[in-house]
Amino acid sequence: MATTISFFLALFISILSLARSDPTTAVPDSCSGRRIHVRRLPPRFNLGLLATCADYPLLDDLCPYLANHGLGQPTHNRSRSWFRTDPLMLELVFHRRVLELPCLTPDPDLADAIFLPYYAGLDALRYLYGRDVNSSAEHGLDLYRFLRAHDPGIWEKRSGHDHFLVMARPAWDFSQPLSNDPPIWGTSFLELPEFFNVTALTFEARAWPWQEQAIPYPTSFHPPDSTFLESWMARVRQSRRTALMLFAGGGGISSTPNIRRSIRIECENGTEAPRSDSRYYTKTCDFVDCSNGICEHNPIRYMRPMLKAAFCLQPPADTPTRRSTFDSLLAGCIPVFFEDQSARSQYRWHLPEEEFEEFSVSISKEEVVFKGLRIVDVLMRIPTERVRKMREKVVEMIPRIMYRRHGASPGLRSKMDAVDIAVEGTLKRIKARLQEVSA
Repeated sequence: MATTISFFLALFISILSLARSDPTTAVPDSCSGRRIHVRRLPPRFNLGLLATCADYPLLDDLCPYLANHGLGQPTHNRSRSWFRTDPLMLELVFHRRVLELPCLTPDPDLADAIFLPYYAGLDALRYLYGRDVNSSAEHGLDLYRFLRAHDPGIWEKRSGHDHFLVMARPAWDFSQPLSNDPPIWGTSFLELPEFFNVTALTFEARAWPWQEQAIPYPTSFHPPDSTFLESWMARVRQSRRTALMLFAGGGGISSTPNIRRSIRIECENGTEAPRSDSRYYTKTCDFVDCSNGICEHNPIRYMRPMLKAAFCLQPPADTPTRRSTFDSLLAGCIPVFFEDQSARSQYRWHLPEEEFEEFSVSISKEEVVFKGLRIVDVLMRIPTERVRKMREKVVEMIPRIMYRRHGASPGLRSKMDAVDIAVEGTLKRIKARLQEVSA
């Protein structure tokens, strides 16, 4: 316990010192339209939530994943790029990275956008599983009361339209109707009228609310400089792909027809080694069983097989999106989607919809589940040259879907990563929204 407290205090002091620094007293002209003010919130809305990292119900001890400002512990002692990253820590990771942005301003009146460093996903845990589960409709009201009571002019100037925050869970977990009594699942943060104007960056957005935007799940790869990134991309390009397709995940064991069940059956029955043109695979399908969360903090378990597979299957589960989508892109394994909500209609900033056919394959899950379409047949019909181009496109996309390490080298900072793209997209959305409101 003493070790945890000491670590938390060091983390708190580190982030607080960054937050109090004033790197933009003289804001350069290049920041026109891109100035961001980071709202100072009491610790109970962010870092204070980390102090109870070992006490969240129904979860493993989260304390080990606070290391390296939320990247987690290295996968091995000498690793500088690979970490045991927990997706729930993205709020901390994003907060740390925002404090490094070149266009921060201490003056909210000069800001084009206001960042709220509120760890909504962590705060939601007490409403999802803990003592406040029957008060989930109140999630966010304490934050709103603070914003209106302290420097209310910051909020009132644009009625919250210029504010944004990161929520490290799918939007569905914050979308319980206020009328549900008793609560069923989730909190009602995104259903509160008080926050209708705020841009929410989530792992998975719903189709209709304008203020939600999906951003990539964090992988375990966080390089500190260009050398590590380029070395990894070279390894991905050179990797020999001996499996036609791979599925890393759980489920598919029920008797009810569904896409995961169909995939497992096809993987278990596909024993022949397929050949096509110059391609030769020693196996049709590789399966990495990730049931019960055994893969979540162990990237070695699934990254090595992904490096050896040509295609990675990305079926939906409880919700359409998966962290595995970004793991497969990182490994140069061409993703295969079975519905648009899994990625095409989600990550438009990071995975442009008009480029989707250049780096992925789409197969109707209904055709597979109910009409007997074999996935292997679809994939083997793709010409060798197109597969090569698709993989090269995937490799080119690695920098934009990864979260580089904080304090990265200037060379790596010159390449836009997931945080940079999310911030740029948010600024454009806020600008468009403000123009629409004022019209």
